[in-house]
Amino acid sequence: SLWMTHKTNLFSSISAWLQKFLLTGAVALKSVRNFSPFRFSTEPSDTLAVRGAPTLLNCSAHSESPAKIEWKKDGSFLSLASDDRRQVLAEGSLLISSVVHSKHNKPDEGVYQCVATIDNLGTIISRTARVNVAGIPRYLSQPEAASVRLGDSHMLNCEVNPDLVSFIRWEQNKELVELDQRVFTLPSGALVISNATEADAGLYRCVIDNAGPTKTSEEAEIQILPGIPRYLSQPEAASVQVGDSHMLNCEVNPDLVSFIRWEQNKEPGRFEVLGGGSLRIFNLTEEDAGVYSCVADNTNGSIEAQTELTLKASPQFLKKPANIYAHEATDIIFECEVTGSPAPTIKWVKNGDAVIPSDYFKIIKEQNLQVLGLVKSDEGFYQCLAENDAGNVQAGAQLIILDQDVAIPSPPPTSLTHATTDRLMPGSRGGAGPTPSAPRDVVASLVSTRFIKLTWRLPAEPHGDDVTYSVYYSLEDNNRERIVNTSRPGEMQVTIQNLMPDTKYSFRVVAHNRNGPGESSVPLTVATQPEVQVPGPAPNLQAVVTSPSTVSLSWDMPLTGEIQNYKIYYMEKGMDSEQDLDVNTLSYTMTGLKKFTEYSFRVVAYNKHGPGVSTEDISVRTYSDVPSAPPQNMTVEVLNSKSIMVRWQPPPADAQNGEITGYKIRYRKGTRKSEAAEITSGSQLYQLIDGLQRGTEYMLRVSAITVNGTGPATDWTTAETFESDLDETTVPDVPSSLHVRPLVNSIVVSWTPPENQDIVVRGYTIGYGIGSPHAQTIKVDYKQRYYTIENLNPSSHYVITLKAFNNVGEGIPVYESAITRPQSVPDPLPMLPPVGVQASVLSHDTIKVTWADNSLPKNQKITDARYYTVRWKTNIPANTKFKVANTTTLTHTVTGLKPNTLYEFSVMVTKGRRTSTWSMTAHGTTFETIPSSAPKDVTVVSKEGQPRTIIVNWQPPSEANGKITGYIIYYSTDVNAEVHDWVIEPVVGNRLTHQIQDLTLDTTYYFKIQARNSKGMGPMSDAVQFRTPKGKPAHSRKTDMSGTGDNHILVIVIIVSVGAFTIILVVVGAFLCTRRTTTQQKKKRAACKSANGSHKYKGNSKDLKPPDLWIHHERLELKPIDKSPEPNPVMTDTPIPRTSQDITPVDGSMDPMLQRRNSYRGHESEDSMSTLAGRRGMRPKMMMPFDAQPPQQSVRNTPSADMHPPSGQPSCTTDLSETDISYHSSAAEEEPAFSTPTAHVRPTHPLKSFAVPAIPAHPMYDSAALPSTPLLSQTEQTLVEHHRPHSVKTASIGTLGRTRTPMPVIVPSAPDVSESSRLHEDAGSNYETDELTEEMAHLEGLMKDLNAITTA
Repeated sequence: SLWMTHKTNLFSSISAWLQKFLLTGAVALKSVRNFSPFRFSTEPSDTLAVRGAPTLLNCSAHSESPAKIEWKKDGSFLSLASDDRRQVLAEGSLLISSVVHSKHNKPDEGVYQCVATIDNLGTIISRTARVNVAGIPRYLSQPEAASVRLGDSHMLNCEVNPDLVSFIRWEQNKELVELDQRVFTLPSGALVISNATEADAGLYRCVIDNAGPTKTSEEAEIQILPGIPRYLSQPEAASVQVGDSHMLNCEVNPDLVSFIRWEQNKEPGRFEVLGGGSLRIFNLTEEDAGVYSCVADNTNGSIEAQTELTLKASPQFLKKPANIYAHEATDIIFECEVTGSPAPTIKWVKNGDAVIPSDYFKIIKEQNLQVLGLVKSDEGFYQCLAENDAGNVQAGAQLIILDQDVAIPSPPPTSLTHATTDRLMPGSRGGAGPTPSAPRDVVASLVSTRFIKLTWRLPAEPHGDDVTYSVYYSLEDNNRERIVNTSRPGEMQVTIQNLMPDTKYSFRVVAHNRNGPGESSVPLTVATQPEVQVPGPAPNLQAVVTSPSTVSLSWDMPLTGEIQNYKIYYMEKGMDSEQDLDVNTLSYTMTGLKKFTEYSFRVVAYNKHGPGVSTEDISVRTYSDVPSAPPQNMTVEVLNSKSIMVRWQPPPADAQNGEITGYKIRYRKGTRKSEAAEITSGSQLYQLIDGLQRGTEYMLRVSAITVNGTGPATDWTTAETFESDLDETTVPDVPSSLHVRPLVNSIVVSWTPPENQDIVVRGYTIGYGIGSPHAQTIKVDYKQRYYTIENLNPSSHYVITLKAFNNVGEGIPVYESAITRPQSVPDPLPMLPPVGVQASVLSHDTIKVTWADNSLPKNQKITDARYYTVRWKTNIPANTKFKVANTTTLTHTVTGLKPNTLYEFSVMVTKGRRTSTWSMTAHGTTFETIPSSAPKDVTVVSKEGQPRTIIVNWQPPSEANGKITGYIIYYSTDVNAEVHDWVIEPVVGNRLTHQIQDLTLDTTYYFKIQARNSKGMGPMSDAVQFRTPKGKPAHSRKTDMSGTGDNHILVIVIIVSVGAFTIILVVVGAFLCTRRTTTQQKKKRAACKSANGSHKYKGNSKDLKPPDLWIHHERLELKPIDKSPEPNPVMTDTPIPRTSQDITPVDGSMDPMLQRRNSYRGHESEDSMSTLAGRRGMRPKMMMPFDAQPPQQSVRNTPSADMHPPSGQPSCTTDLSETDISYHSSAAEEEPAFSTPTAHVRPTHPLKSFAVPAIPAHPMYDSAALPSTPLLSQTEQTLVEHHRPHSVKTASIGTLGRTRTPMPVIVPSAPDVSESSRLHEDAGSNYETDELTEEMAHLEGLMKDLNAITTA
């Protein structure tokens, strides 16, 4: 029994493990569905159609699968199945073959919209386009005959339907008028003739063409005859779209005009003045809006006309919605930011249907769409539609809902909210271990009207320590769930906010461990508490003014709650306190209000629970009335013997009782009852009464006027005109007296006028200063008799001078001195400092500081002249000074701060001479942003003892703007290469040094460094140049190809040539030996001996590379050994000569040594064959005369090669990027036939290989395409050489710092040579055909042994 129990438990464990394994495998096989490209490539635009003519509305959609195109007109789908006039073309455009339009039937005019649908994917809609049909041509005004003086300007009007202006043309004597800068048309269609000539005489008519039947106006005769400046046309206000051109009319008779200029409140650009003065502005921008003035000047004066130009801009997207991946129960936001003038209106559609805002679909920030608690049915295409008077645009994005066990692609889309990003962590990834059981004892520990707090216990089987929890909740009987996560592992409570009162919700809790989400708890249903039912706002509040001092109020009863009474709150505009009164009815008449004063009213209903919701404020102004007080401060001044100047101030503001429309001045002689009166405008506060009699006494008074009548007048004021006029031929006399009264910081100066009253006095000049009266000068009016000199120093000796002046000059001064009083006033008591200072971080450079002031009333409303001073600083560096700013509000936004920096803020208040101490400090750290400066002090040094290794050192950027999380080192041999062509080395953020190995010796490199933080990448540093050392001579099998000296190259060429010749002798000797050897074993031993003697490896296993193996033999034919299991070997980007014609021949008369040298070097000056050539897929051209087996091993992913799966081992490899082989033959040679075998190379980093000289490019293959047919499929490859073999130069392979996966390279074959030509070539051979065949077999065995040795 015990054994059976153990067996059953073991079987259950195995079954559970298998089930878990299969489930994990199934999850791993799931993939993320890609977003489907679905957008409009062409959208319809506004069209002006002509009746009876065809019109076309363009529309086409771009998608992977064909979309169904339909059309809407005025919001309804068009049924085109049986429509003969309208049809949808193949690409989706709507063609109306014949536009129908009449007075009572306008079927084709309206707003059209294109709708594209793909089944099982979604629907998108285009922007709207309006089709207008040109009306029946009719002339609202006809051109009129006129006589125009020679050189004058004239305008012929032709007013037609506004939509037909673009179809207008003008004819003179029934011939088309040619338009230029002198003769042109205005936007209204009028024809302007400027600087008229005799040729302009004739009969003119206006013609409407291309809008149905042609219609002509009446003819008007223009006669040219031989003025004062006058406007023929004046500019008119206009509203034009940004980007258009516009003309401002301003045609002036030029007879007496010498100059026309335009003035604008903002300097216009791109303008041209036409004809008689009209201004044309091209490509309007928003800066061109404003007021324009056309000014015409001559010697006698000027005239001016003004107009205002406003601009409209069609909506433009600043941010378009982005595609979003999301899980169910999460929240997302589609962002949409649009600009335009006027401000565009935004609406959202999903799959062509309007999105109606609800509890789960919300419009936030007036433009963005937020979707809460996603469900599977929310998938589809969402579009943001923006529209204003200038046009409309649309942009869309796709939402894909992923299964909970499918991870959202990283990085997560930026459109996900922060809360949603947090919610993606649980359940997005899963391991292979057990997941938690359901949380226990889920209860609602706290229930309110708007929130519920849930608590629970640990699951019975948590299977881990760091357990987190997700709470899913939804309205009862609603499948749209939302999710809230706990804030830290192990926390077993969460508060759900923003719930609705008196509503049932369903909650369930899921635990997560490192293996994924576990079981869900049993749903818990909880109802929020109902809110207290206070009354709502009283509907339909109305205020009606019944008289200058009464307002009648009325309202309706609120729908909720039993009302006990109402309270009316009212306040006079500009005041800071409300008054209230209680009423028990639904109406009330307010009395005793001020006349012509604006009041605001609101009503609050009360029930047994207290006050309800207030209504919105409603404002009215009481009626005006006649002024209730006379004007103030009336003065009269006798100017001369015939005129008196009267001045006054308006009545007090509370006594005006309306807008003052004017003032009435009444005056009379002495005590006569007959009066004369003059009336001024409401803004004029003076009046000159002239035409009076000499030496006569007049009485004057002033009264104010409103629309309701004239108010009370001032008292009569008497003034007597002079017997004779005052003299202004000399300067005034000295003032008769001057008195000074010193104070602490000021001196009060008073004086009396000169005794001689017969000389005109225009004013007085006051001079003052310490010890000298000429430091400061002030001029005052002639009526003034005192003045206070402010801002003086205490206890200082000042000298004051006073002079009267008129138009002739200044009179004799009078002097006085005074000493200001000492400062003895005690300092005022300090004010209370602000409290509750808070610093709210808004962005990486902005912090908003708020505070409260205990010396203000509870409503914190500022009514006096106090102001606040905000100061702030950062502690890094320690000696940073405070910066300050003043404000009159309880908040201040500080901008221009450094990112990721801690600032401290404090505030003080100042009122008059009283100030407070600084408040307690508040702190705020600005957000991070991308680094704004590059890493500094970048240095590159070579590592001692390792010439191919360099060390890069640097310092962090000066403006890191956050914690540096990493660096990227870019290096290249070409400083001008594109960024994506530089090699990248990532470094962690806490490192300030990095080693780069396996660089090419004696090569110049350029290094740049870029820093990154959590917000992104910063700028790159300047390129630092470093040249690697030349190094020591390499081993015999490692010939450094990067040398630049001619002597080194010559020595290398000689060594390689001698080595090649030695190898040829060894091979020939091997052939001779094989003829005399009777056993195959001796041949193999000789081959092994030869191979082992020619090639020796050095270095550790990490640096192992196959040796260079080059075998040359005359009349040698090798058949390829095809053992590749791959039908299509990997192709490389190496361009290979296809025939010997593709290789530049070498002159046979050239010196042999020089020929070898040129064969090796090629064109070393070509930049295209630098060490970066391999990175761009431009490997040095080469021919490899030996067979090799194609390897089946994966290659490293570099920019010029793709990744391939490994499937085998290579038999022979060589480094393609470090090999350069050239064939050369004399011009007299015949074209040889040869076949190039498949070579296998080990790819190296393009920047870690030696510089390779290239073969000169030949026109026939300079840009030839790569071969696409594998050569392994050929049944035979032959290599037949002439009696004069090609000279082949070999380059040894550079040693890599680390082992790299071989890369197979296929070299194309040259055309095969016919068998007869082969026999012809063999005729002169020392061997017979049978012998050669036998030798070929022996050599093939030898090659197999050599390959086995080299790959061992």
